[in-house]
Amino acid sequence: MKEIPNKDILLFKSCLVSVEYPGIESSTKYIFDKLNIDYLISDKQTCCTGLGHYSDIFDQFTTTAIGARNLSVAKELKRPNLVMMCATCYAINKKVVNILNKKDNVREDVNKVFDDSNLSHLKYEKNSFDSTENMFHVVDILYSKKDEIPDLIKYDLSNFKIATHHGCHYCKVHYDDTIGGVRNPQILDELVEACGCETVGFYDHKRTTCGSGFRQRYSNKELSMTVTEDKLNSLEDENVEILVHLCPNCHVQFDRYQNLISEQCGRKFNMIHLNIAQFIALAMGGDLEKVVGSKAHTVPLDSVLKDLKEVEQ
Repeated sequence: MKEIPNKDILLFKSCLVSVEYPGIESSTKYIFDKLNIDYLISDKQTCCTGLGHYSDIFDQFTTTAIGARNLSVAKELKRPNLVMMCATCYAINKKVVNILNKKDNVREDVNKVFDDSNLSHLKYEKNSFDSTENMFHVVDILYSKKDEIPDLIKYDLSNFKIATHHGCHYCKVHYDDTIGGVRNPQILDELVEACGCETVGFYDHKRTTCGSGFRQRYSNKELSMTVTEDKLNSLEDENVEILVHLCPNCHVQFDRYQNLISEQCGRKFNMIHLNIAQFIALAMGGDLEKVVGSKAHTVPLDSVLKDLKEVEQ
């Protein structure tokens, strides 16, 4: 496995996390603090452009320039390891670094923009960051600490039926850097197991997208919802109560639209949706409201998590 850092981390803020599910960020910080992971969050960092980029609003050059600026923030703070809470931020930033390192003409054009804007201090130097050695998703960090997680578990969640959904932009963009494989990804399953629980393992449609496809949610909504319905049906067939994932966009698709799809197809879905950081934070004893951020969810978490039992010592 590639070397995973536990210090000098810039925890990269996510638009979707901050706006839709801030409990993902508070849960991540809660876990990192307990695992003694050295991290910093900076207000100087801006959006990666992900939603706009994949909806053809931001072109690749603009996204690359914005990415270069964010990299300069990390460099200035002496935080060379960027860790993303969002699978899209992860995919975008890794691609930006590869472009800046491998395409001299693009890097020169980006640096010229900085020069022309009196922002020469933002200029990107070739190979100052590496997409494999400096760009990570939160799950990478958590996975490197999975042997330490069991000692920190407070609540027993093993009685719940749990399944996982691995986001496309983590598993299907940068194949070589994906921990646990891409054909039948297991990284989330292993992290759930580190909390003392089992997952249902492989299920029909496990590798299927959540259905959002960014613009598809709006431009081809019927198709988007059909894909999501297929996934929810396969999960309900397994009597899943908790679906664990790693991408806030997947989170939006499942949590915000589950009730709507239920009304349309006439089937009740009895599951809640948690980011892996929320799941682990909850198992570690994080407050359901203050840490996990339960009030931001459309499907009430207490519909499943009615009584949490402490782990027997």
